[in-house]
Amino acid sequence: MKNNKPSTTALITAYGRAYHSMNESPKIFDDFLAKQLITDDEYETISNILAGSINFSDSDKARFCKDKDSVLKAVIQNQIAPISLSRSRYTEDMLKLSIKLGVKQYVILGAGFDTFAFRNPDLLNHIDVFELDHPATQKLKLDRIKITGWEIPKNLHFIPVDFSKNNFAETIKNSAFNPTKLSFYSWLGVTYYLSKGEILNTLKGISNISPNGSSLAFDYADSDIFRPKKTTKRVQTMVHAAIQNGEPMKSCYSCSKLVLDLERTGFQLYEHLTPLEINNRYFKERNDDYRAFENINFALAVKK
Repeated sequence: MKNNKPSTTALITAYGRAYHSMNESPKIFDDFLAKQLITDDEYETISNILAGSINFSDSDKARFCKDKDSVLKAVIQNQIAPISLSRSRYTEDMLKLSIKLGVKQYVILGAGFDTFAFRNPDLLNHIDVFELDHPATQKLKLDRIKITGWEIPKNLHFIPVDFSKNNFAETIKNSAFNPTKLSFYSWLGVTYYLSKGEILNTLKGISNISPNGSSLAFDYADSDIFRPKKTTKRVQTMVHAAIQNGEPMKSCYSCSKLVLDLERTGFQLYEHLTPLEINNRYFKERNDDYRAFENINFALAVKK
């Protein structure tokens, strides 16, 4: 995150969701509102950049495509969208199950251009939703919501916070958040960009304001992601692109170290999905280029 500037990563993530919703089937995750938060100029600019950067993808198909649309499709399916689509699908599947089990609050840490509250008005009859993000990114999102004319639900709450500088747990206490209610936390696409200390502080913060039985869904990079010989070209491309965008990836975990840090902060690892398991759950038997990203894992932890 560049100081006082909206997250480029958040915008590109929204673009990938929008492209998938409008152009591809079957849907891995259908964010049918994402395009409305992106201007036509932004959408066209990102499309042109991606279609003109064949080396951004390790897909042989992209290199041999003869037209812009085919190149763009190959880059989207190989590089841009697999992680965000599958992790959002996983998280919202787990959230919906948790709501049936009594969860009353949904906290989105690093919300970006998330549209859950607007896509699921029926679920907002049962829960409060809290979106936390960097002030600059959140302001841009709120400006876009105003332009679209969407009505903000009364139980959707926006809380600006810089996770690298502020204690989010203290910040959220000044909102309508109730620490006695069972909560579900989404922490997607964030751990990569935080130091180990910042990750631990966030886990402690969540634990301190949540009753037992509350859940946390997140994605993380495994301990090989910064070792080129143990990754793929597209993983290396992702790491390099983050540096170029001013949002370098900082942290990675082995599963055993993750379990220890979760236990230290009051959590138990309830479910863990490796790239192979993610692929089998969300990408199996597709007839396109989508497949789970190497070195990226999903986890669901429960407060003990």
